[in-house]
Amino acid sequence: MYSRILVPIDGSPTAERGLREAIDIAAQMKAHLVLLHIVDDYPMLLEMSSAATFEASRRHLLKFGEDVLDQARKRVDEAGVSSEGVLREVTSLRAADAIVEEAGKRGCQLIVMGTHGRRGFNRLAMGSDAELVLRESPVPVLLVRCPDDKA
Repeated sequence: MYSRILVPIDGSPTAERGLREAIDIAAQMKAHLVLLHIVDDYPMLLEMSSAATFEASRRHLLKFGEDVLDQARKRVDEAGVSSEGVLREVTSLRAADAIVEEAGKRGCQLIVMGTHGRRGFNRLAMGSDAELVLRESPVPVLLVRCPDDKA
């Protein structure tokens, strides 16, 4: 049913919970996982006072993203599931839009991602990329809840 599954990961326990679920699904369906880490440069552009500081921070974030992808690929390999890692840098695009875009670009039929399941003021204050992906995605989205007390 699903041969390619997109899994956004950021190194958080919430994303880890989504990855575990995606590995289980992929193992059962013999699907390929596309592991996606997004580096959002926009907040740094607003805060950085010099190009040198911006570039050093950017390099640090890209290295962190590569490390997150490497760790995830090791976990996926241990489960006997095929995967690829994608490091995507965005400046003028919301993470949710980049996730939906990458799913289409890479031919994924499912997106699996962790969510905190926040409600009320916390959801309004922190925003919800998961909710935006759910609203915008042309493919099915599986949101795996990770309560705040476990994340």
